[in-house]
Amino acid sequence: MHVPISLRRPALAAAMFSLACLSGTVLASTAATVPDPLDRPALESARALSSLQLAVSRAGSRLVAVGERGTVLLSDDAGRSWRQASSVPVSVALTDVHFISASHGWAVGHSGVVLHSRDGGETWQRQLDGSQAALIIRDDAKRRSEAGEPGAAAELRSAEYLVTDGPDKPFLAVRFRDELRGYVIGAYGIALYTVDGGQSWQSLVGRIPNPRGKHLYQLQIDGDALLIAGEQGALFRAQGEEQAFSVLNTPYIGTFFGALALRGEALLAYGLRGNVWRSTDGGTTWQQVEIGQPVTLSAGYRMRDGSLLLADESGRLLRSTDEGQHFSALAVEAGTGLTGLTEASDGALIISSARGLTRVEPDAIVAGVK
Repeated sequence: MHVPISLRRPALAAAMFSLACLSGTVLASTAATVPDPLDRPALESARALSSLQLAVSRAGSRLVAVGERGTVLLSDDAGRSWRQASSVPVSVALTDVHFISASHGWAVGHSGVVLHSRDGGETWQRQLDGSQAALIIRDDAKRRSEAGEPGAAAELRSAEYLVTDGPDKPFLAVRFRDELRGYVIGAYGIALYTVDGGQSWQSLVGRIPNPRGKHLYQLQIDGDALLIAGEQGALFRAQGEEQAFSVLNTPYIGTFFGALALRGEALLAYGLRGNVWRSTDGGTTWQQVEIGQPVTLSAGYRMRDGSLLLADESGRLLRSTDEGQHFSALAVEAGTGLTGLTEASDGALIISSARGLTRVEPDAIVAGVK
C-alpha cells in the first residue's frame, strides 16, 4: 500500500510527484552516501523564500511557515521579510504547523514526522516518525481486538500493513489545545494524540468511525469539540475531549479540505470543485453556498474581526461578513496554488503558496470586491 506523494493540495500533486520521482532516482543511485530524509537536516537555501510553502501559523508576534524539504521560514516583521530557521532535523516535506504560544509549536509532515519547537520555531526536535506511529496504532488495535471490540480485528489488519510499509504515510494536520494536549491526523486515517506535549503518543484511530481509512486533511479545535475534514465527504466531530467521534453526513460526497466552526451550532465545510456547505444545526442539515466558480477551495480562516476567508486554487480570496452565508471575491492578486492563511499581528493577511509567502495589507482585505 503506497500513499501518493502529495495529499494536502490537489493542484500541487503533479509537481510534488515529479519531485519525489527525481529524489527517488537520486536516492536509489546514491544510497550509500545519501542519508534518509528523516535523518538529514534541512539545508539552508537561497531559493527557500520562493519554495513551496504548505502552511503558516502565528507564534506570538512571529510568523512561522513550513514547506518542502523541511524548510521552515520565520518572520519577525509581520511577513514583510523572511529567513530560514536555524535548525530543522529532517528534510521531508512539512505539511502543517501550529503554535499555541510564542514559544511552543509543532509541525508535521511526510514520513509520519512530528517536530516540536520550544523557541518560536528557531530550532526543532523530532518527536515521532511514521514507523513509531504505525506501531502505536497497531498495538492499540491489537489490544482492542483481543478485547473483542467490534471492528478492531479489521483495524488490526490495516495497522499491520502500516507497520510493513514503514514510515511512508504523511501527517497532514496538527492542532494543540495547550502545551500538553494535541492531535495529529493524516493519510489512510492515521490519527494520534498526546497528553504530555508529544513525549508519548496514543492512537486515536479507534475513536474515529473511518473503516475505509479515508485520508484526513484538516483538524480544528472548537472549545471542547474537535472537527475533522477529509476525503469523500468525510466530516467527523467529537463533542468532548474524551468522546468518540460521530459522522456528520452532508449531501456532498467529494473531498473536503477543511471545515470551520462558526458561531453557535453553525459549521462551514469546503473542498473540491468550489463546494462550500453550511449547517446551522451542528451538521444535521446542510445548505450549499454559491461562490461563483467550480474551483477547489484549499484553505479557510477566521480573522480577528470575525470575517471568514476562503482561498481557492486559482488565487481567489473570498470574504464573508455574515458567518458564511455569502462570499465575495477580494480585489487582491494572490497568485495561484494557495495553501494556507493566517493573520499577522498588525492585521495583515499572510498566505502560504507554491511560490512562497505573500502579505496582503489590512486595507486590501476590507476594500471593495472584484
